Amino acid sequence: MSGKHRKPSPLGIAVRTGGTLAVGAAVIGTAAATASASVPMPGKDAPRSGALAAIAAAKPAAQPVVKAAAAPPQQPQQRVQQPAQKPAQQAKPAQKPQQAKKRPTAADAIKIAESQVGIKENGAGETKFQDWYKKTERAKETVKRDGGSLDGYTDAQWCAMFVSWVGDQLGFTDQMGADAWTIAHANWFKDRDRWGTEAKPGAVVFFSWKGGKSINDIVHVGMVIKDNGDGTVKTVEGNTGNAVQIKTRNKSQIVGYGYPDYAK
Repeated sequence: MSGKHRKPSPLGIAVRTGGTLAVGAAVIGTAAATASASVPMPGKDAPRSGALAAIAAAKPAAQPVVKAAAAPPQQPQQRVQQPAQKPAQQAKPAQKPQQAKKRPTAADAIKIAESQVGIKENGAGETKFQDWYKKTERAKETVKRDGGSLDGYTDAQWCAMFVSWVGDQLGFTDQMGADAWTIAHANWFKDRDRWGTEAKPGAVVFFSWKGGKSINDIVHVGMVIKDNGDGTVKTVEGNTGNAVQIKTRNKSQIVGYGYPDYAK
């Protein structure tokens, strides 16, 4: 601490109140040199007489009161408002990559067609295949081409509608075609260079009961299950005896085949 703020020693007080340093030195002797360390401060235990009493009786000079500088008023702490934190968004589950659409095989097509064997027309000549077809966008196109009305398909011949339904179930209409008229359906394959005379499993097979070999002679359509190797073909057909049936057909009644591009 600096001298300004130190407490005065008892020796310094005696010099200021007794008048001279010599008087104090004669009485105290060499003890005066250490008076500041050994002389008790005034109080009930101080000596009542003698030089030390005189020293003890001396009142310490009043110390100047040093006022501490007033501390500047504290500014109220301003609370800094933190911006509200948005709740952490939960990580979205990783989406599985969409798998490429699987191209069906001939066996897939045959399986769906055979699963419908036994379905028959009701008393009004109607089936689910006609009901499905008349609700499709393709039906709007074919009725515009052929005339009539959408309701006209309700009890129409439905062998081509059956094959078209199989293609729709496979998601394979772009390869199977869709129509209600057998001749137009055959031309659809021919226009795409997918027409031939080989009985391949899953091929769409077109018939002429009179044995004609022109597309305009076609009156019926089904699907090849297999070539029997004896001049006949095993098929699954709609609108045969008013139902879906498995049949054995002579190749002499076949005009040609349409080939969907199945997976191998």
